Amino acid sequence: MTKDVIALTDRMPDAWSVLAGLLAGGPDLHLRSAAEGAVIQLCDAQDRPLVSIEAPLLLHVPAEARRLLGVTQTGAGPTWWTEARASTAVPGAERLAGVFAARLATLLGGTVWPPDAPGADDPAHPVDTSGITAVPAPAAAQPAVDVLTDKVAVVLQDRPVIAMTGWLSDALRATLTSERALQIVTPRHCRLSLPTSTALTGPPTRWVVQDPDCGYYDGLTGAVLRWRDGAFHAAKDTDGQSPAASAFTDVTRTTERQLLLRFRTVHRPDADLVLGGALETAWQALTGELPTGWGTAEPANLPWSRRHLTDLAYERAPRPTWTVTVGSADRPALATLHVSRTPDGVEEDITLAIGFRDGEKPPVPALANLTAELTARHNLRTLLAQLREAHADLTVPPHFQRPPIPFGFALGPTEIAETGTDIAAHPPLPTTPVRLGTTARPGYYYPLGDGESAAGWTALETLLRHLRGTEPEGHDPAGGAGSSRMS
Repeated sequence: MTKDVIALTDRMPDAWSVLAGLLAGGPDLHLRSAAEGAVIQLCDAQDRPLVSIEAPLLLHVPAEARRLLGVTQTGAGPTWWTEARASTAVPGAERLAGVFAARLATLLGGTVWPPDAPGADDPAHPVDTSGITAVPAPAAAQPAVDVLTDKVAVVLQDRPVIAMTGWLSDALRATLTSERALQIVTPRHCRLSLPTSTALTGPPTRWVVQDPDCGYYDGLTGAVLRWRDGAFHAAKDTDGQSPAASAFTDVTRTTERQLLLRFRTVHRPDADLVLGGALETAWQALTGELPTGWGTAEPANLPWSRRHLTDLAYERAPRPTWTVTVGSADRPALATLHVSRTPDGVEEDITLAIGFRDGEKPPVPALANLTAELTARHNLRTLLAQLREAHADLTVPPHFQRPPIPFGFALGPTEIAETGTDIAAHPPLPTTPVRLGTTARPGYYYPLGDGESAAGWTALETLLRHLRGTEPEGHDPAGGAGSSRMS
């Protein structure tokens, strides 16, 4: 399983402290850089990597170490996060990583995660590397990849939360470039962060969970898995069906909720454009707070800044920019933001998730006013609001979760103009839509229910059929004729 070790230090790891940590392997090992200098690798005499060390991250967001590792930061100021990944094919490599992290923590003040990592309790003595031999670097040249076949890249992980770290993000990009799928293998006690779960788009990309009863199963679908022909595939019974693991279906109901918001805005690409306004508006309306941090991977290490977000997207244009945004420890909230340049302008695709603990009531009625503000100030195109029965910490467990139920849908003025105002203003729903924007260029917010009843799905399907002009034969939508070009 994973051999990741993380040093959480009070002071910045400078060149001398990193060198002191690297000397844990003795003089027979040497260093080389990878990933355009962002990774340092400790290699054997044949230049094969034993431990890969990512560039330190300065965490300006105190809650991130607790969210991802379950560690409470004790320092008064920001914390430096330095991650070392040992080769899973070399038994002695994890001790090298543990001693490295422990030396940083000793020199700079701080702690090591996991606290029981081999070597973390004895950083003073170098590791005997005379019997350690590494395996050749994988063809994908990614330190995070443990097994590489012509079909998949397999990453082994064992953390409380499998986050979309810089390691994992690089591995995902490499697999896509090499036309492979990514398969993440974890023990059953691990959970996925929301960004990681959304990146696993379905077979052959998978979350593979180890299970003592069935061997392996898919953590998102429950299908029992078998390793065959260089990848994990769904097992088949005698009837050709894919059985589900009992660990996946054996679940306990919860009274906690997650509010999920998926929406899209489009802006003219002028010099005064500052991105992130729609996300900030929605975040504040639904949580009563502003975001606390953001970054291009997890942990989110930068303090929230719309200007810095815009500068990054501008530097990367015309390539798209993906970021993650986090909130305070008091109100679980997390968002992903994808910025891209399209023929219509600068597009922001946002997924916002907010957790509500037992006894807390999600602000379902607030969506009408929020969509009105998003339309007036941030050029809203589309929005879907859903509620799901799930834990408030926003992590994804390896067992069945009830699907989210829609309770609101919105179309901005541009989409309404394409659909036809008469059709859009008179849907066959029990609740009258709320008009957004101006009379000349209206948008509409469509209430679909309370998010607790499955009738919300029926209402959404009815609405979409109406807007697309595909009502059942004989149905005469109120408001007259018109054809929808909504896709």
